[in-house]
Amino acid sequence: MSNSTVKIVVATHKKYIMPTDSMYVPIHVGAEGKKDSNGNKLDLGYIKDNTGNNISKKNASFCELTGLYWAWKNLDADFVGLVHYRRHFSMNHKKGFEYVLAYEELKPYLDKVKVFVPKKQKYYIESLYSHYAHTHYASHLDETRIIIEEKYPEYLEAFDRVIKHTYGFMFNMMIMRKELLEDYCSWLFDILFALEKRIGVSELSTFQGRFYGRVSEIIFNVWIDQKLQIGELKQNEIMEIPYVYMEKINWNKKLIAFLKAKFFKVKYNGSF
Repeated sequence: MSNSTVKIVVATHKKYIMPTDSMYVPIHVGAEGKKDSNGNKLDLGYIKDNTGNNISKKNASFCELTGLYWAWKNLDADFVGLVHYRRHFSMNHKKGFEYVLAYEELKPYLDKVKVFVPKKQKYYIESLYSHYAHTHYASHLDETRIIIEEKYPEYLEAFDRVIKHTYGFMFNMMIMRKELLEDYCSWLFDILFALEKRIGVSELSTFQGRFYGRVSEIIFNVWIDQKLQIGELKQNEIMEIPYVYMEKINWNKKLIAFLKAKFFKVKYNGSF
């Protein structure tokens, strides 16, 4: 059985309950410039994403990706991953911090699995592209496609396949071998930094301005698809793990917002 080391950053912007397993590394994302009520530097008691090599100042638009970037540049382990303070992997899909994925549950798979992903999110009546176009702005994905065609043309067919899917690995959650994370993050952030230069956030609401983090959710699937196509990953080296949301989801609000987006072109403007 593998003795591989695993480090999973838990991206958070506030004090919260954290998993107790030592493989988890709570990260205060967006720490750059944050002050407490007394005007002092905000200290949540976690490692800050403005330490080491970082892009903390981009957090308002890159969301949890500033935590992923920090993990990529600053963590040394055989496997490195990302989860959220209120969304975690759970082998038995039970809600509660006592059921959050533990190292001993992951350990039996570390010899054969290279990438762990959350269970597919299924949209059924929407493709990844149409759902994004209805709830956000299609131009974000259209410009991303142009960038991929320019910088990584070998990924273009994968992009065109993936955006037609009615499912995907979402939330920017993953655990993967460090060498694969190096490959993925080099590719991802090169694309997103180019996108940042072409499409800004100044005319968008705060919520819609987080689109770099949302685009990355979709193109993570593009990267996976391409690696499978060229044989750098095999299907049995990717393992889906159930995930749980630690807070209550307002499903009525979410459904109404989705219907308004799909049929009346009302963009999302908040979480659920």
